[in-house]
Amino acid sequence: MRVLFVTAEAVPFAKVGGLADVAGALPVALANQGVDVRVILPKYASVDDRKYSLQRAEDLGEVDVPVDASSRRATFSWTYYPNTAVKVYFVGNDHYFGREGIYTDPGTGDGYKDNGERFIFFMKAVMHAARLLDGELDLIHCHDHQTGLIPAYLKVTYSADRVLSRVASLFTIHNLAYQGLFSPSLMPATGFGLEYFSPLSPFEFWGRINFMKVGIHYADVLNTVSPRYAQEIQMGEEYGFGLQGVLQDRKEDLYGILNGIDDSVWNPETDPLIPYRYSATDLSGKSKNKEALLRRCGFSPDGDGPVIGLISRLTDQKGFDLLEQIVDPLFSLDVRVVVLGTGQKKYQDLLQAIQGKYRLKFRVFLAFDDPLAHLIEAGSDLFLMPSRFEPCGLNQLYSLKYGTVPIVRSTGGLADTVQDLGSEPERATGFKFEAYEPEALLAAVRRALRAYQDRSTWQQLMRRGMQQDFSWAASARQYLELYRKTIRKRRNERST
Repeated sequence: MRVLFVTAEAVPFAKVGGLADVAGALPVALANQGVDVRVILPKYASVDDRKYSLQRAEDLGEVDVPVDASSRRATFSWTYYPNTAVKVYFVGNDHYFGREGIYTDPGTGDGYKDNGERFIFFMKAVMHAARLLDGELDLIHCHDHQTGLIPAYLKVTYSADRVLSRVASLFTIHNLAYQGLFSPSLMPATGFGLEYFSPLSPFEFWGRINFMKVGIHYADVLNTVSPRYAQEIQMGEEYGFGLQGVLQDRKEDLYGILNGIDDSVWNPETDPLIPYRYSATDLSGKSKNKEALLRRCGFSPDGDGPVIGLISRLTDQKGFDLLEQIVDPLFSLDVRVVVLGTGQKKYQDLLQAIQGKYRLKFRVFLAFDDPLAHLIEAGSDLFLMPSRFEPCGLNQLYSLKYGTVPIVRSTGGLADTVQDLGSEPERATGFKFEAYEPEALLAAVRRALRAYQDRSTWQQLMRRGMQQDFSWAASARQYLELYRKTIRKRRNERST
């Protein structure tokens, strides 16, 4: 089986969010299952030719891609994922991708005004590459709105193409909140006529082009990154963001597969970024990491209360509005809290204000700091994820692996991966709350603090979480079966 994995970001080359982690780990896990998988993404300024030993992709050549009034040249290079045989290609064009940021201007925090044009260029260049790769493709695996036009190109533009007409498409929705909404003036650039922008058409969404909607409509099969989220996004505006009807129309082709974690990177037994290694059978290093985290935060080593960690993008989705409303009662409890993240200025200002008021109990690091993220996971007792919605979530999985008991809102992947002590004591791995309300969050924290006082119960929670299998190998097996279903569906449709 030959698969082209198309993504806007992938570690270690370019990262904004969880998509990069998925794209950095899932292809390798699929290759271990016997899939011939190649990855393709834009060549951003962060992709250093020398550091990653990039080579010119002679087999793909160069191509002039029509996007605006003229054409722009796409170049192609390639390398391997570090320490693997998985090949990754890069679409190069300095006008579109030779910038410091990926989606947004780091200087202003605003999205680039030509993002629609940038990713149309990328998708068209991908189609050129797909025709020329050695060996015919069976499937193109597309991820989020930056790849949403590719299923349409396969079904419409290349419907009679000798190579691409048989290729199936799987479209994975990582976060429906980011849909790729652009001006209808970009329709000529897409290569589709204005008849595709009529009311109720796959492209039109309240007077704008919607790349996500296009992908949902044209892909052979769809999936999201957790079973619960696959259901939630069909239920109404809160999770569907206006696309719930389109998703309901495709419900027979919509699946949910949990993301995994790279346990060669996130594993307290082998993690080189934490000062003390430990395991479910020997937890002694956990308390030593807690001491190291307390020192890093400038907290007193005295006190028996738990440390609560929170690592997140600082956005409306992540529940910081709930945290704001429980600050005073939270810090009346015997807890210390450490937050790591960057994002919206209003939340950066909020967290700095909390630190100013509760300096002995609260510390915020406004940065992207991978070693500190590992220390927070290893050194915290509890991990907080009060998200309004969460397609899958990764930090609760890291936390379980590190024996850091999660407190989560019961939504999306958080609901799928954390078992609550109150409702499922024999299977419990953490604490959940249902209502998106500050009182519900505070009640969950208080429940966790009561359980923390019972060391036997607490260690059972820790060990049970550490024994869960959220490896990418398990997820890759499910994706392999979904690939087979997608290819069969495409071939059956072509034969009728």
